[in-house]
Amino acid sequence: MEKRLIAGLEINKISLKALLFNKTMLIAWIFLGFAVAGIVEVLHERYFLITANAWDAAAHPGSREVAEAMKAAVFGEGGEVKREAPWTLYIVNYMYMLYSGSGIIFVVSLSELLGIEMIKKTAAGFITLGLAMILAGLFTISSDLNLLHIKSLFFSTNTKAAMWLMLPLYFVYIPLILLELYLLLTKKIAFARKVALPVLLLSVLAELAEYYIQSSLFSMNEARHLWTTYPLITLYFLISSVAVSAALMILYSFLVNRKQMPDTEFRPLIRFLKKIALYCVVILGAYEATAYLFVDKKWAQIILFGDFRWYFLTYLTFAIGLPFVLLYRELGKYPLKILAAVSIIIGSYLGRLIFVYGANAYPMSDRFGVGFEKYGEYEPIQHMIFHMPSDGEIFISLGSIGVILAVYALVDMFFNVSKARGKERISVQNYALDCLMSKLK
Repeated sequence: MEKRLIAGLEINKISLKALLFNKTMLIAWIFLGFAVAGIVEVLHERYFLITANAWDAAAHPGSREVAEAMKAAVFGEGGEVKREAPWTLYIVNYMYMLYSGSGIIFVVSLSELLGIEMIKKTAAGFITLGLAMILAGLFTISSDLNLLHIKSLFFSTNTKAAMWLMLPLYFVYIPLILLELYLLLTKKIAFARKVALPVLLLSVLAELAEYYIQSSLFSMNEARHLWTTYPLITLYFLISSVAVSAALMILYSFLVNRKQMPDTEFRPLIRFLKKIALYCVVILGAYEATAYLFVDKKWAQIILFGDFRWYFLTYLTFAIGLPFVLLYRELGKYPLKILAAVSIIIGSYLGRLIFVYGANAYPMSDRFGVGFEKYGEYEPIQHMIFHMPSDGEIFISLGSIGVILAVYALVDMFFNVSKARGKERISVQNYALDCLMSKLK
């Protein structure tokens, strides 16, 4: 394939047809079609579906139905996000995609700093996958925020709000990811050697800052005691995300690297990722076994013994129990490792669902301490809140998979990031480690 050398990068020359209609992109287009359908549905509900207006009020004076409809329009009862349950599938998918992608980059960056050989040859592919998942998460949350919220993030500085802090965070974090990827692909070896150590250190620090800011976004929400009373919530996000990340890296390795790497290199890579997944699963299991001793009993009751109990047990089975059994012993059978990875991926998504929807579950309507109130004149008193996601939310969440596939496929077509790097490539990891050790001495 013909290549061009630009700024030290070998860029493949490729036709528009091959770029947009290869096998991966064809699958991506299907999921992106769901995203478009979801966006259209959401825009219609938010901006074009009129619940009631002044004409209705004039035509039906004194009508309670019109009054209730106008109240719903003004106070947000209409649309895909309900007032009493504002944290929805958007937040679930955003958390999962963004935390998992960041976890992949965290594992790779830390491995590069420590000079771990197993990651060296596949680091470019892993980082691209992580970046694609982060962009998929940002796509999801941008669909959740309306135009006024997005405008306020840019024009209303609030350093005490975790939501606003995400804006400068990602303006720094994403360029760091791109720079780290550049160091792995560039032919300018001398430049890469000079900046390897500070870039990797900044990347790791940015990832830790991200987990702290994201956890603050939840722990500062005083109305949802599931989050405010969750112990060491930053550590919980970090451990659970790295567990999913290791599982995704195992699955990615089997899909992409299995045929192009010799067994002597592939086995140590899988064994290394398996250990990360196993250790994180054990820590996560210990955390879940003790966390609900500290959680507000109202929320703990609903999740452990109420309507969420079967979902919680399913989460524990898929995210912790089954993977532990499959990964505990070195059985030498790859299908079992793939099964364990898939189990962690599915189970952890269910865990995010419980974390978000469980916080909404306990009604926040006992303002006067005399029992639950009605949200509307014709509504029954609620003792547990749950709303199924709207079609728009589901389609947008499915569409985020298309974002991952499209970003990865486009980067791979230009830079061959899925190709395992040979020994002639610069070992940024080992050089960074040498620099770090020399400075410590």
